[in-house]
This record gives sequence, C-alpha cells and structure tokens, in this order.
Amino acid sequence: MGARTGRARNRAGAVALFAVVAGMTGLSFASVPLYRMFCQLTGYAGTPKTENVAASTGIAEQRVTVQFDANVNSDLPWRFKPADRAVEVHLGAETLTHYTAVNLSDQPVTGTATFNVAPDAAARYFSKIECFCFTEQTLAPGQEVSMPVLFYVDAAMADDIDARDIRKITLSYTFYRTDADDKNKAKPADVTAAVKAGGNG
Repeated sequence: MGARTGRARNRAGAVALFAVVAGMTGLSFASVPLYRMFCQLTGYAGTPKTENVAASTGIAEQRVTVQFDANVNSDLPWRFKPADRAVEVHLGAETLTHYTAVNLSDQPVTGTATFNVAPDAAARYFSKIECFCFTEQTLAPGQEVSMPVLFYVDAAMADDIDARDIRKITLSYTFYRTDADDKNKAKPADVTAAVKAGGNG
C-alpha cells in the first residue's frame, strides 16, 4: 500500500513538474509578442499605439512638429529615408507621410522595421493607423519602394500635465535584415559604404 501511494505521489509530482516546464516554455515564446502588444496598447517605452485608433478626442488648435528618423542595421544593404524630415500637425488631425527604401544589393533582401517615439511622454498619444512596422518587406535587386505611415497625435495630450508642453515628437524606424539564408553572402564592395552614407536619410 505504502509503495503504491509513493509511486502515485511521484507520478503526480512528475505531471505537475512537466506542466510547469511546459507553461514556462510557452511563456518564453509568447513573451516577445505579448510585450510588443502591451507596448503598442499603452505607449510604454516610447512605442506608438496601434490599437484604439478611433479614440482621438477631435482636432485641437495646438500644433506639434513630428520629426522622422530612419536607420539601417549594418547587415541590411538598403538605403532608407523619410520623404519628409518633419511636418507640423494639429493634435488629433490624421497625417499621411511615407518613407522610401532601396535595395542596393544584387540579390533579393528581406527586412523588417522596429520603431519608437521620443519623448516617452508623447508615445501614449501617438497612434499609427497604417504603417510598415513589424511586417517583412522583400525588395528585389535595385528595387525602390514607398512605405506609407498614417498617424495622428491625440488631442488629449493637451490636457496631460506631463505632455502638454511637448512641441516636438520624433518617430524613428530602424530596419533589420531578416532573411537568414542570405545573411552571410558577400556584399558588393560599394554597398556597405552606401548604407553608411545613406542609412540615416
């Protein structure tokens, strides 16, 4: 009797331990997309909100200047830059701008972009209705594409004591290479220099 009870307890303990390990493994895979979702919903860590884009409180008289920044990781042989360096917008007004990207290599290359907003206090009010972030973009050799960004800065920012005096906001994107198969292929000699020269727009 005692031996059977001990074996049953051991089995129960093993099942419980397996469940804990499986749960931790699942959380580790989910942590990145969950963190990204949290940041996009709340504007945490300078991440522009991409949900609840209809929550703007209307168009206000107050204006802010939105500056656009572009960066390219050294592994990605692209030139990437904003069409506009900056635009002045009314709080609450939808604004359309775009970035351009050019594949400087002689082979197809895939990249994906991350982004953030500075200062952090403005991020919770910066809502992107349409953008290219977190979406893989594959460019053919020499191909140039236009990537639209439709956004607004919520008029509620004017009522926030921590953010109402902000007059300049910077939206920054950084593109990274994502096609692992081509990652280690040699680049033409002039590609690296061109990326360094044109990566920041």
